[in-house]
Amino acid sequence: MNRRENLKLLFTGTLASGFLLTNCAPEDKKLDYSPRIEGGTAGGRTEEEKLYDQKLLSETFLTEDERKKLNVLVDIIMPADTDSPSATEVGVVDFIEFMVKDYPGYQTPMRGGLMWLDHYSEDNYGKIFLALDQSEKLEIIDQIAWPEKAKSEMEGGVKFFNMLRNLTSTGYFTTEAGFKYLGYVGNRPNVWDGVPEEVMKRHGFELPKKYLDTYLKPEERGELAQWDDEGNILRKV
Repeated sequence: MNRRENLKLLFTGTLASGFLLTNCAPEDKKLDYSPRIEGGTAGGRTEEEKLYDQKLLSETFLTEDERKKLNVLVDIIMPADTDSPSATEVGVVDFIEFMVKDYPGYQTPMRGGLMWLDHYSEDNYGKIFLALDQSEKLEIIDQIAWPEKAKSEMEGGVKFFNMLRNLTSTGYFTTEAGFKYLGYVGNRPNVWDGVPEEVMKRHGFELPKKYLDTYLKPEERGELAQWDDEGNILRKV
């Protein structure tokens, strides 16, 4: 089973949790309210929620260097395959940026973990993480991606990667591409043709024969009907 399938099972079983993040940014920067965040269930968000989201959207936490490292890491966790895009392609790093600001108590774990990667890389390979080739990057990730196998001295890296894997999975599987990959279709309208005839007869009722052809026409389900004052159907418009 590949990494994508493991994450799919994780997300559809016990939903990933435990987000970590941060805060730091200019307060005078203005952004138009994001339609993506504004959308949702009927009724939308309260004005206070919109203002709070606007505040987070107007701030910046991740540095360019940190975003570059995260681009590499999230695509290691959730790479593209023949059917689905990679984590970076669906904006997972932007999701992490937002979540970091939404949960400022996690500032140190996020930034500290990214710094740990550079320190470990320099100590063991003589260069920072982004300067490593792909095989060297994967060597490091393999040492922190499996908590039960990791050495005790890698505990900090393991905790950081667990956090990042949770965020990446949550960000990915809450996008349209992620829903499609999971096979999740959400609520969809069903077809109901009224109480079954055998049930009606059992309770002494019967559908008026003259209306059967009018009521039960699947091809006209989306059309409106007109009724007279006595509740008789007249015609569909």
